[in-house]
Amino acid sequence: MQFFALAIAICLSQPACGASSSGFRNGPATLANQVSKEHAGNTKIRTKLEDKGLTATLIDSKTTRDFVSQLPLTLTLEDYASTEKISDLPKRLSTEGAPSGSYPSVGDIAFYAPWGNLAIFYRNAEYANGLIILGKIDGDAAAFNVPRSMKVTIESVK
Repeated sequence: MQFFALAIAICLSQPACGASSSGFRNGPATLANQVSKEHAGNTKIRTKLEDKGLTATLIDSKTTRDFVSQLPLTLTLEDYASTEKISDLPKRLSTEGAPSGSYPSVGDIAFYAPWGNLAIFYRNAEYANGLIILGKIDGDAAAFNVPRSMKVTIESVK
């Protein structure tokens, strides 16, 4: 009987045994670090917003390659939930091989599959089903933390 109590206690202390079926239930910082270190690609993009130019490094995935194929893009980013800037994309991106969701952190560039929009996070956020991280702003994402819409041009860096 003590064995079963110990087994249950161990199982409940492990994320894989909990109620969540997602493989991405790590904390936001852990997941962001895993994505940036394990899947970093060589693809760079530049975002030009107003008087600032920021670069970002994209991960290597089918979704990201689909995104890059649409560049250059000029989008109007709208504020959403005082956490991110979002805009519709000209066409939906592939979700083949993508995780079921992600924990976004400051500087993440992501595709939200349910709505078909691009998101750039200037604050950490909770786990979202259907959110696919594309990459991360290389520097400070504070330029996106403004309470208004903004026009941005996104292009590949050669």
